[in-house]
Amino acid sequence: MTKVSRKKIQPVYIAMDMFLVAMAFFVPYVFKYNSIHNLFISINLPNATEYCFIFALEVIFVVSSFRYKRLYSTDRGLTIPKEIKRVFVCVLYTGVVVGSVIFFAHYLFFSRFVFIVNIILLVLLLGGWRIIKRLILRKLIREGFHNINILIVGAGNVSELIVEEIKQRPHLGFNIVGFLDDTQKGYIDGKPVLGKLSDFVNVTRKYFIDDVIITMLPERKIIAELIEQTGKMQLGVMVVPEYLEGSLPVVDVNRIGVVPVLTYNTRKPHPSEAVSKRAFDFFVSLALIVLLSPLLFIIAILIKFNSAGPVFFSSRRVGMKGINFNFYKFRSMVKNADELKDKLLEQNEVRDKVMFKIKKDPRVTKIGRFMRKYSFDELPQLFNVLIGNMSLVGPRPPLPDEVEKYGHNHIDRLSIKPGITGLSQIKGRSDLSFSRWVRWDLWYINNWSFGLDLKILWETIPVVLKGKGAY
Repeated sequence: MTKVSRKKIQPVYIAMDMFLVAMAFFVPYVFKYNSIHNLFISINLPNATEYCFIFALEVIFVVSSFRYKRLYSTDRGLTIPKEIKRVFVCVLYTGVVVGSVIFFAHYLFFSRFVFIVNIILLVLLLGGWRIIKRLILRKLIREGFHNINILIVGAGNVSELIVEEIKQRPHLGFNIVGFLDDTQKGYIDGKPVLGKLSDFVNVTRKYFIDDVIITMLPERKIIAELIEQTGKMQLGVMVVPEYLEGSLPVVDVNRIGVVPVLTYNTRKPHPSEAVSKRAFDFFVSLALIVLLSPLLFIIAILIKFNSAGPVFFSSRRVGMKGINFNFYKFRSMVKNADELKDKLLEQNEVRDKVMFKIKKDPRVTKIGRFMRKYSFDELPQLFNVLIGNMSLVGPRPPLPDEVEKYGHNHIDRLSIKPGITGLSQIKGRSDLSFSRWVRWDLWYINNWSFGLDLKILWETIPVVLKGKGAY
């Protein structure tokens, strides 16, 4: 879908919203003053001029606020919950504005029934229409329609990151055709390098490119020329800073006059937030230990009868600011698991080899495999949280030998307390590569909030019950 076709579809979205606003407004208005029988004989519409004025005001404000909240953009990355949240906020603002006008204009005739039902219908109709639209779009994408051909300019580490992120989101309908790069040749993650930067025009025409993603290159002049070319060819263009390869700060787009600027912010929690997080960790972990004590006792008995060795497994892990601590788990492996690890290093399934993971690890016991699938082996870490070595939510604690392999971008994982669960756990757990694992952890660190912790804890429940990504 080119930039031109996207602009053509926006008036359709606006027209649909105006129609739904009209339904939400006039349905309660008509039924307030008329019975179903009257509708077919003589419709009574008192104060019609004033009601139409309020309706016009409502339409203008809904459309304006929707445009401001980018609800008419063709951003496929916008999730349904986020879109519905924006709709709700816009309708809420509309209700405040319309209600204020009615109050200050002394429109005493205006029915409260009409006002309240109107607001409810706005949320239901405008939100429902967007859910239906998204579901239809996803169905079309699954069937091979409405896909967007993507050309990536630059074939560095950031480009590989983009490919990985797009592959994780097939519902977006992004089809990566290939890359352009002056130094790389062959294939990158299964996608071909189609030529050099000088081949830009020919490649975009030959492969029917819709959008271009530019990873920032040292030569600013080249970037400017590419952006100018995409504009002339009516292509969508996105620019990714090359120097953001290792960190994921919060990025805001602002303006100084007419000049657009990117502002990078790193989230720095207030000391009171740290105290609140610690208090939450302490009381929740204590409550869970008490509530789950019968289950902990049963698991301990099963481990003892299943294989020789201790019930608990303790290892040294690296916590916040590089401080080592004793990390507790229920033992899920045979007694001499550490001695056997050296013989299994070649079977490591983690792509970048920083961590050690094997799906069918022969060292895992029968009861251990069951515990790992449903994360029962992690329950003793509640004591780590109670003590203060860990948090309920945070990056998973690494082994000392893993930290020795860390690059400069990885060390930021140690800037906060490790957690029992985190974004990496709800986004794929052991199925993730280490680099992707780190990116989720850095995103969490830079975007932390108490609400985010609650969301992660809530989303951990279905992940654990399904045993997704656990081995």
